[in-house]
Amino acid sequence: MMRFVLNLIVLCVIGSASLAKAPDSSLRPVPRGTVEIQDEAPALAQVRPAARPAVLEAALAESLARQLRVEARPGFAPEPAEVAETRALAFAAMSPQATRLSLRPALRPGAIVEKAMARQRERRRGAVCGDRDIQGEHVGFVPGRIRGCGIDDAVRVRSVNGIPLSQQALVDCRTAKALKTWVDKGLKRSIGRRGGGVARIEVAAHYACRTRNNQPGGKISEHGRGRAIDISAVVLKNGQRITVLTDWDRGRNGRALRQMHRAACGPFGTVLGPDSDRFHRDHFHFDTARYRSGAYCR
Repeated sequence: MMRFVLNLIVLCVIGSASLAKAPDSSLRPVPRGTVEIQDEAPALAQVRPAARPAVLEAALAESLARQLRVEARPGFAPEPAEVAETRALAFAAMSPQATRLSLRPALRPGAIVEKAMARQRERRRGAVCGDRDIQGEHVGFVPGRIRGCGIDDAVRVRSVNGIPLSQQALVDCRTAKALKTWVDKGLKRSIGRRGGGVARIEVAAHYACRTRNNQPGGKISEHGRGRAIDISAVVLKNGQRITVLTDWDRGRNGRALRQMHRAACGPFGTVLGPDSDRFHRDHFHFDTARYRSGAYCR
């Protein structure tokens, strides 16, 4: 026990001697001297904002003094908001340091907002096939009068991408969506802004329980399954009609019809026109039948 106490005393003496020889702690705050402040002065000067030009300073001082004199007059009333805004814009245009002010956009009248909202609600109500760009009504199952005809889930389309059809087309959703793709990437691009754009699509045929080309004993047409639509003409907003019968291969309209015909090949599985046979000399036949060899386009 005595030896332990002696060892403890020796350790305390050695520790005290070590602390006496240790350097001053670096954690203590050191007061800044005059030299240190002078060394930092250039760095502090670099971050100061540039002084305004003397002319601008004088103009601001004069404006402030004038405002104080005006406010000191009996019966003073603050200037209208329009005048204050004009003054602020003038100052922003004059000062290189001031940020140019922008006017807030005016709120739309309530009637315009309500009209837009009503249009959106109408589009939602009229949307079919889960697409607002395809407007019409859902019909459902359409039975055929002969074997092979009919549509499992039909819709009656009245407009596509904002372009009305001359008659509502009874088709399935696959055909309606293919028609939308053709209108967007084929029809509109072929016409562009000519005549103000496309105003109407003239539909020659849609669902009909019949054989191909109405030939006795033939196979059931894709029209009989709700997978086909026939287009005979396009009407522009200026009233001009571009028809397959009269404009095919004739000048500018003929070139536009060719572009429409080519653009349909892909979205539709079958694309027939005047060059295919005598049955299609006055219209385009589009259907969504699929073949292993790919789309059939003539």
